[in-house]
Amino acid sequence: MAAFGATLRHHRDLGLSRLPIEGDYLLGPAEVLTALERRLQGCQRCKLCAGRNTIVFGSGSPQADLVVIGEGPGADEDAQGLPFVGRAGQLLTRMLEAVQLSRDEVYICNAVKCRPPGNRNPESDELAACAPFLAEQLASIQPKVVLALGSVASQALLRTKEPIGKLRGRVHPFGAAVLIPTFHPAFLLRNPGQEYKRMAWEDLKLARREYDRRRATA
Repeated sequence: MAAFGATLRHHRDLGLSRLPIEGDYLLGPAEVLTALERRLQGCQRCKLCAGRNTIVFGSGSPQADLVVIGEGPGADEDAQGLPFVGRAGQLLTRMLEAVQLSRDEVYICNAVKCRPPGNRNPESDELAACAPFLAEQLASIQPKVVLALGSVASQALLRTKEPIGKLRGRVHPFGAAVLIPTFHPAFLLRNPGQEYKRMAWEDLKLARREYDRRRATA
């Protein structure tokens, strides 16, 4: 029941005032995520369902203390059903490894679970349709640190229109966790200059410091 209480508090901290009480909430994180992914199959809650091949739910450790959230799947992710497996995903893997984290020990997902046409940014109604599922993922995992990749994910999670250039470089309260925005790996691939690389490295080091600090005081 302690885990159940923590889940309720996490939903409250994320701003959710109502929570359907079902048997899934008495399960462990891995079982809750599996059940949630099963519930999402065949989802038609927004127009993205019309063009997708697969629902890209998430991957990694259900007990992760750090969750990475991007904006949405691309073509490679839509084909394979896994997040961040294309060029941007390869860069993300290297970014995590630079601060001694592997993909197996974090959890990676997106703000929307279906690929937007032409890799455009997810629209507000699409983000809203997926928001309850993302909130359930986070409530199940209960991370200590959230690393938000890019302006779309950062703005949606923090409920702000502030640009990523102003959001990054800071620790933002996020329920019982903290959220650290940084540039999306796809942006870094399109803008390979040293200045963006330096700023992203500073964000990663900040995330690692918060990760270590919050784990030490748990």
